[in-house]
Amino acid sequence: MSLGSPAAVRAAADRLSAAAATGTPCAPIRDLIGPGDVATAYRVQRLVVQRRLAAGARVAGRKIGLTSAAVRRQLGVDSPDFGVLLDDMAYGPAATIPMSRLLQPRIEAEIAFRLGADLAGGRVGTPFTVAEVRAAVAYAAPALEVCDSRVAGWDISLADTVADNASSGLYVLGEVRRPLNEFEPVTAEMRMTVDGEVASTGSGAACLGDPLAAVAWLATTARDLGSPLVAGQVVLSGALGPMVPVAAGNQVRARITGLGSVSVAFDGGDGGER
Repeated sequence: MSLGSPAAVRAAADRLSAAAATGTPCAPIRDLIGPGDVATAYRVQRLVVQRRLAAGARVAGRKIGLTSAAVRRQLGVDSPDFGVLLDDMAYGPAATIPMSRLLQPRIEAEIAFRLGADLAGGRVGTPFTVAEVRAAVAYAAPALEVCDSRVAGWDISLADTVADNASSGLYVLGEVRRPLNEFEPVTAEMRMTVDGEVASTGSGAACLGDPLAAVAWLATTARDLGSPLVAGQVVLSGALGPMVPVAAGNQVRARITGLGSVSVAFDGGDGGER
């Protein structure tokens, strides 16, 4: 089986899918596709997502990963990536999440955007502008993304995390909804606590310089790959500060200026409100 071949793509998807199904993290998949082969890693991601869609999940939006320089330093990678949000990843405000749904969770605070219009026009290779993204956004909301890795010990290269659906896990949207004429993402400040202790701080400017610029990058990349962002989808625009590990019993709250707060708790069993 040659590196990056169709058989290797299937084997990588099988490894990641088995880790998710069994709750046992797996070895990195870069031995199958190469640590820097991002195009092939996205082929693995598409296959993993297609299998979940075939099992009944629906696409709810996209997430942008590795937008924060601090997070890129944490993981030893040097560029953003993206993954697909599915409807079964979403939890409501102040939810309790069962740890049984997770393997090695880490959490980060983000600004989420709900699209009111498609971002599908223009020519391949011509980037969307921040102004175009701003016009397409219906509202912003505070969000917590529970990142997770199927790869043991978070031992990931860029190819590993891309293939693993950008290390997606679950996400929580807060109750506040703000149109962008009432809220400026780039100037927002974030403070996240775990069990009441400050665990992460950051700002909108830490997200590729501007969360709307991150969405413009995603919109351009997704359109050029033939799967554009469309109205109604949620976009998690990327971390505003460092992500931190979470464990059973933790309670996490993030406050983003202009958007209010969003919180989540983690239990140790199979329960939890959806």
